[in-house]
Amino acid sequence: MRSVNAAKKWVLVLGAAGGLAICGLGMAKSASPEDVSYDVVIANGRVMDPDSGLDAVRNVGIRGGKIAAISTEPLLGKQTINATGLVVAPGFIDLHEHGQEPRNYQFQAHDGVTTSLELEGGAADVERWYATREGKSLINYGVSIGHIPVRRNILTKTKGERGFGGKANAAEMAAEDAAAHREATPEEIVQIIEALDRGFRSGALAEGMGINYTPGASHWEIVEAFGVAGKYGAPVHVHLRYAGGKEPETGLSALEEVIAAAAATGAPLHVVHITSMGMKYTPQLIAMVDGAKKRGIDVTTECYPYTAGSTYLQSAVFDPGWQEKMEISYHDVQWADTGERLTAETFEKYRKTGGIVIIHSIPEEAARTAVSNPAIMIASDGMPITGSKVHPRGQGTYSRVLGHYVREEKVLDLMTALNKMTLMPAQRLEKRAPVFKDKGRIRMGADADITVFDANRVIDKATFEEPLQYSEGIQFVFVNGVAVVKDGQLVDGVFPGRAARAPIVP
Repeated sequence: MRSVNAAKKWVLVLGAAGGLAICGLGMAKSASPEDVSYDVVIANGRVMDPDSGLDAVRNVGIRGGKIAAISTEPLLGKQTINATGLVVAPGFIDLHEHGQEPRNYQFQAHDGVTTSLELEGGAADVERWYATREGKSLINYGVSIGHIPVRRNILTKTKGERGFGGKANAAEMAAEDAAAHREATPEEIVQIIEALDRGFRSGALAEGMGINYTPGASHWEIVEAFGVAGKYGAPVHVHLRYAGGKEPETGLSALEEVIAAAAATGAPLHVVHITSMGMKYTPQLIAMVDGAKKRGIDVTTECYPYTAGSTYLQSAVFDPGWQEKMEISYHDVQWADTGERLTAETFEKYRKTGGIVIIHSIPEEAARTAVSNPAIMIASDGMPITGSKVHPRGQGTYSRVLGHYVREEKVLDLMTALNKMTLMPAQRLEKRAPVFKDKGRIRMGADADITVFDANRVIDKATFEEPLQYSEGIQFVFVNGVAVVKDGQLVDGVFPGRAARAPIVP
């Protein structure tokens, strides 16, 4: 190792016991290799950390799955990645991904995501959900306790853990549709509350709620469900009861419902995909969220950078009147399996069989307004990959923000965009789940979930016509210190993803 002036050249390192020490590099000659080397060194990259504001060339040392050094001086590693000309950022945290399967994780890793969370739909059996992914996941994973599946199981008197909108036969679909439109009895509400409570004691990160999909849920049922989340200080991630601007069933009135529930119970509120709820009235919904925050209500929101939504055609979202409410026609709805635009005939046909559709309903200006707002997080709302024409948001959300909206449109700067993808999602969850205090940051002792990308080249390649394409420009992705993307290519046979989970309560 070359000699340096020990009085002037310093590097912060993380000791074996987890404490910080300041070591002169000039003294390293007499130290053992274990004291000076790292598992991985990311060298000469532009380190951008939204938490501290650091934006400078640094060397990052990783040891034991943690960030162990951030230095202006060279570091010795068993493996060194040359990041010259690349941005070294915290790994992206996706609060809203329905496709919690290996293939979805591969696309997300290529898009810079290191932690993928299903917080809107959630699961009915939190313990089982985590157990099925342990030791088998490319990236970190986590789930909410889901009001939709819990309510479905109780009102239909069945058990099961189908994901949000998962496959069902005709009889199951009919029973579930009837339950979704039926008001729960007082006894059933008690059972729902008990099940939600069990989910939180099992370590659920949040409470997922999709009131648009359970129109039979009374306002009191919603307040009661919020009350459980309030008990645990957990955010409620809500798909609002209505979308669009047709009075009285507007996105604004739906937002009023959940802000009132949050105020009454003390539960933190997170409104999912505000653009597909507000559509052309998105600015009004954003203004209402801002007003609630200024008056002390804990409320946040998110968006994805696309002009179309996606959901299941068999759901209550497409109950009679959907065209007027969303101000769209059959032709604006696209069948994911084939990419075809629907007609009255094919709408009825596919609604009976069930499946994913893409809904072209969000004005470009609404998407741009939300993406550029510093207070609105980025989340993909990615869908399970069931067909060749699934929505591209699950494959390209983060690269699209960085490439299209930051570099090309210049509607927000790079640090602001990274903040919306990393630190803000971590902060939304860290009170409930302290594991997130070590995510979303490039700092000593943080988890080595790191995304390294070329800011001049990063771009989404997934389109509505050809959605199953990897993003470009994401060069390296580390999950708990293990490379899952290297030189722009997936690394085979590694499963470093860990459960992102709240504390379990006996």
